[in-house]
Amino acid sequence: MNPGPEVRLRTKRGYPKLGATPDDSGVNFALFSRHGRRVILELYQNYYDDKPSHRFFLDPIRNRTGDIWHIYVYGVGHGQYYGWRVDGEYDPENGKRFNVNKLLLDPYAKAISSTIDWDEPYIYGYDKNSPLNDLSFSTLDSAQSHAKCIVIDDSVYHWEDDRRPKIPWKDTIIYEMHVRFFTISPTSGVQYPGTYKGILEKLEHLKELGVTTIELMPVFEFSVNSNMNVNPFTGKRLKDMWGYNPLGFFAVTGNYSTGIKLGEQVFEFKDLVKQLHRNGFEVILDVVYNHTGEGNELGPTLSFRGIDNEIYYMLDPSNKRNYLNYSGCGNTLNCNHPVVKEMIIDSLRYWATEMHVDGFRFDLAAILGRTPDGKWIGDLSLLKDISEDAVLHDLKLIAEGWDAAGGYFLGQFPQGWAEWNGRYRDVVRRFVRGDEGTIAELATRIAGSADLYAGRSPHASINFVTCHDGFTLRDLVSYRYKHNEANGEGNRDGTDENFSCNYGVEGETDDSEINRIRKQQVKNFIAILMVSHGTPMVLMGDEMYRTQKGNNNAYCHDDETTWLDWSLKDKHHDIFRFFKKMIHFRKAHPALRREHFFTGQATSRGIPDLTWHGVKPFEPDFSYHSHSIAFMISGDVKNGEQDDDIYVILNQWREPLRFVLPYLHGKSWYRVVDTSKDCPEDFLDEPEHVGYVYIAQPRSTVIFISK
Repeated sequence: MNPGPEVRLRTKRGYPKLGATPDDSGVNFALFSRHGRRVILELYQNYYDDKPSHRFFLDPIRNRTGDIWHIYVYGVGHGQYYGWRVDGEYDPENGKRFNVNKLLLDPYAKAISSTIDWDEPYIYGYDKNSPLNDLSFSTLDSAQSHAKCIVIDDSVYHWEDDRRPKIPWKDTIIYEMHVRFFTISPTSGVQYPGTYKGILEKLEHLKELGVTTIELMPVFEFSVNSNMNVNPFTGKRLKDMWGYNPLGFFAVTGNYSTGIKLGEQVFEFKDLVKQLHRNGFEVILDVVYNHTGEGNELGPTLSFRGIDNEIYYMLDPSNKRNYLNYSGCGNTLNCNHPVVKEMIIDSLRYWATEMHVDGFRFDLAAILGRTPDGKWIGDLSLLKDISEDAVLHDLKLIAEGWDAAGGYFLGQFPQGWAEWNGRYRDVVRRFVRGDEGTIAELATRIAGSADLYAGRSPHASINFVTCHDGFTLRDLVSYRYKHNEANGEGNRDGTDENFSCNYGVEGETDDSEINRIRKQQVKNFIAILMVSHGTPMVLMGDEMYRTQKGNNNAYCHDDETTWLDWSLKDKHHDIFRFFKKMIHFRKAHPALRREHFFTGQATSRGIPDLTWHGVKPFEPDFSYHSHSIAFMISGDVKNGEQDDDIYVILNQWREPLRFVLPYLHGKSWYRVVDTSKDCPEDFLDEPEHVGYVYIAQPRSTVIFISK
């Protein structure tokens, strides 16, 4: 029970360790603010209270070290609710937006209570009917939002003997997942749908599928109510479900806990990580350090903006009232300012040491490589600091190598980084669709994208065909155009460049031949992905042939559009089986998981590690009009390790093609995969002998092993 106003609390000066740090006697509270003139700490007895139980005005001499304001309060501890107020100059034209009427969230808070309602005027601190918007003061008290920081004592949690699995990059297969959408559907049959606990109830599915590494979409605290758009078909307010508008970088969201966001979310998340580790899975977090949920200059003042706006954000130098918007979300965090850089490093270290996560995928990571004036500095930026950090350097670090302002820096990230390979995604989609002029680049991408990552390793290439941002695999072969009308933005949101095909009918159809081709193409995608050099990533639900009805930007829907329908696993068992078999095929063959790039040089048997072929051995057709290619990967791996030779035919021509397979001394070819065949003949548990000639059907992938 937190102390009420009748309890007199003793204090002392405290120390400049940012955040709320509890010990046996009390809590040290500390906040950075360089330009603030007065700082006030408020404690609350209950999360729903409008008025504080205690208020402390920090002395600018006694309670300040440099730019850090601090105070130690006796008699409080784990579970204490608190918030900050910062007074200072209100001069938006010069980047200052202090407003003492706002209760502010601590950037270092480890938990945040309740939910922020974007529709209430106290969030913005202005009269919503006023044309001045956020540019005028208000006496409204933002504490009415009920969102407060919570003191968390991480030492009360017992990790037992938890250890990171430390799965080598070459063995990693990533599964991108949204915590809520994974189990919220009634078809999941779990006890705790839509929660961290719900994931644990589906571990057997993840084991059966064979993935190694779970990449969670954002779990920093965020508000699902920040979207003001309306679904034009239902008239209902839409939501912000993906979590890409964080309110803090240390606080795990309570949106996926089984309680009411009173701090239990921290320990439920730790339970999730611990149990995933026990079952052999790694946990990677999709993190957002490029912007915050405070939006543009008309957005709410919740934390950073009211603490020290001109430090935390990139401002337009011609008019500091406005924010630079490299993120496409209204503001851009000033990532390479020393104070902000330190906060980001501290946040990453917290998630690594206290939450035991195994790595991070950085949303719009190109922003982390920009200077305050927007220039790309790569090796001289925060990106290099992260990869060289003593705590972080051996974790999995994955970059989204572009941003919303046109920056595209694929292949330019420092040593230690892997990258989502958007060029792999695009050329594989175009090849399977039947585009011309794809074969040469396709070969480069399948071989590990040495043109991009030669200075690193092939596993720096995160190979993927689909992710949360775009079509599902089913929609990729069912829709030629995006259908985002329900998002309330006139179908203007989401990318138009999907490289998709509907094979005759836009959307769902009862035409059996069209549906056969669509499933065949989905199998082609997963087969190509699993034989490509690099680190494969698959999207939640693609293994069940999940659809979003053509919506390629479904961030705002919390319904059947985005929920994983678990009945699809049985309904489309052929797709699930093929996914599972291809993943296990990759894991069973060291030849597909080499640590280094192919060289083309002869191995111990005199066979090059990688050779390219056409319908005749050693005669690949890389011409503009070519729609087929074949390649052989030698079973000579390294240090005498032997595997089967693997031969792959990719035929996206509209006619069958007769392929002559290369001769192997003392061995024969056996067919494992043919995507043109129905289940279970599409993947054979007992490979069949085929000799040296094979007819590859239109739009098919065929895989052989040598015996």
